[in-house]
Amino acid sequence: MIVRASIRPLMLAAGLAASFGHAAQAQADKTGELRIAPTEFDFSSAARAGTGTSGIGGIQTVVLKGDPNGPGLYTIMLRVPPHTRIAPHTHPDDRVATVVRGLWNIGYGDRFDSTALKPLPPGSFYTEPAGRAHFAETGETPVIVQITGVGPSGLTYIDAADDPRKAK
Repeated sequence: MIVRASIRPLMLAAGLAASFGHAAQAQADKTGELRIAPTEFDFSSAARAGTGTSGIGGIQTVVLKGDPNGPGLYTIMLRVPPHTRIAPHTHPDDRVATVVRGLWNIGYGDRFDSTALKPLPPGSFYTEPAGRAHFAETGETPVIVQITGVGPSGLTYIDAADDPRKAK
């Protein structure tokens, strides 16, 4: 369960997300200092499946640093709902990730293969090399993953028919 605290600390954390306004962005950018406790994340105000995610509805994104749409270092935090399957896809940027909460099942390859999934509990680390296809799945509980890369980021599904951003 995510504990919701004051929106002010979250605004500092997600200052580069347009929905939180330019005042917080200027404050975070000006000092370069940022400290956020786990109780200060409020995914209810987060962007929906933003840049650097799989584009699946229900995934919530908080930008912690930088801008995944532009050049340079960025860090995002994703909250992925239970029973979510993410089809094989790639990103143009090299990324590293840490599982913060829940059990994240991730595998590499051009097709979804449940036998290739490795369950990663909280504290686990994994990579998403640029251009390397990967896929994931959640189980009974939501998963929170923190991802860092060097943008601009993006997403390409191996099979375009799997892309949830396109109208069926």
